[in-house]
Amino acid sequence: MRIARFTTGDDPQFGVITGDIDELGQPADDSLVTVLRGDPLYTGIEPTDQQVRLADVRLLAPVIPRSKVVAIGKNYAAHAAEMGGDLPPEPLMFLKPNTSVVGPGDPVFYPRQTTELHYEGELAVVIGRICRDVPAEQATDVILGYTVANDVTARDLQRSDGQWSRAKGFDSFCPLGPWIETDLDPHDFAEGRAVQTHLNGDLVQDGSTRDLVFDIPTLVAHISSVMTLLPGDVILTGTPEGVGPMHVGDEVEVSIAGLGTLTNRVVARD
Repeated sequence: MRIARFTTGDDPQFGVITGDIDELGQPADDSLVTVLRGDPLYTGIEPTDQQVRLADVRLLAPVIPRSKVVAIGKNYAAHAAEMGGDLPPEPLMFLKPNTSVVGPGDPVFYPRQTTELHYEGELAVVIGRICRDVPAEQATDVILGYTVANDVTARDLQRSDGQWSRAKGFDSFCPLGPWIETDLDPHDFAEGRAVQTHLNGDLVQDGSTRDLVFDIPTLVAHISSVMTLLPGDVILTGTPEGVGPMHVGDEVEVSIAGLGTLTNRVVARD
């Protein structure tokens, strides 16, 4: 099931996208959105009799975390190597504020405080219910689904600050979308799904989820042993190698096989 958050020009709504999808997760041109009653995180999946064409809606970030985005650093060995550091002995956690979340097609703002803005294409996990101290073998019980993310980073501020709150936390630094796919489980990603980033059409990241150092159940268990996870919280699972700079006017596309493509353009911040 593909759960989308969208607008037709009025207040945001939630819906389920129906129709065929290709191997990359792209929907057919004639796909429809069945409107849901309320927020599925709190009311469950309650379809209405209203349908709109996917082509006629504007997709928004599929979830706005009520609480937090928990991100994981250096979770691909090749990325850890390109950053000049060793692999962490346990998941390396940091937080991004929910105000950093934007959706498909929304601008990524280039802050005045940085001169080195980087893309980081990632798989994101959306939590479906309140949970704490979740055993790894029960991780699927608390996961609503999966989406695509770009962990935008001011790399120079990351180096100079020593901690990552500012470098990772600017408004628009967490694009999410295009929807939440619920019909997958961690096993699908352990077998490997391509994680690719294109910058202005050029392939710059080409990784696979099979190369995650700490898999999704391990991440859920580790994070929930530290902090309570709430419905709508998002876990960013780390980025493959190939991170690099973005500039004003650049278009960044992050794709994960079976999940779709998240596209955003970099604009100057006033």
